[in-house]
Amino acid sequence: MAIKGVIFDSDGTLVDSENVAAGLLHKMLIECGIELPETQVLRRFRGVQFAVFVAELCKEHPTLDGEPFMVAFRERSLDLFRQGLQPMPGAKAFVASLDLPKSVASNGPRLKIETCLGQAGLLEHFDHIASAYEVRSWKPAPGLIIEAARLLGLEPHECLLVEDSVAGAEAGLAAGAHVAGFGEFEFPTFGHAANFHRTPTYDDVSELLQRLR
Repeated sequence: MAIKGVIFDSDGTLVDSENVAAGLLHKMLIECGIELPETQVLRRFRGVQFAVFVAELCKEHPTLDGEPFMVAFRERSLDLFRQGLQPMPGAKAFVASLDLPKSVASNGPRLKIETCLGQAGLLEHFDHIASAYEVRSWKPAPGLIIEAARLLGLEPHECLLVEDSVAGAEAGLAAGAHVAGFGEFEFPTFGHAANFHRTPTYDDVSELLQRLR
């Protein structure tokens, strides 16, 4: 069936916020006496529910107080994001030219999503945003993708999900959507999935969309 709508992840897909967040997390963990390389921080929290990431850290480091840590990170990260974020390469032109209904599906809170999109000059292009904190379903569960499709008046199988994380790709496939694996990550576990398509750049996403429409 032809693709009738596009769902976008936000962090690392529309906005270049993941590296900023990983740098802050790395700094905050050092402040708590925890040495974790920034590359590992990025790998472990990319696309995962933040509370799950912190809970795993608390198991490994019992001195870490999870709830205050999360609250402090939310406040400090929003301050950083408000200082300015760049859209991911090609994202702004692709979104602005897209002639299909579109929505955002993010594991983050709405305030974070809207702050990041606004700073990157993308918020004006999206009337529909699905936040996991409102849907109460976090990737890799499919509920967030199902809701993002519903906001467009579509079924998940009528949508292409543009996603940069394993958890997000799993959510999209579980929901029945086509998934465009965006960015530099190689997605090694999805090579044989019929609905998964490797698209490192937005030029690749555009070419894929033309084939699927």
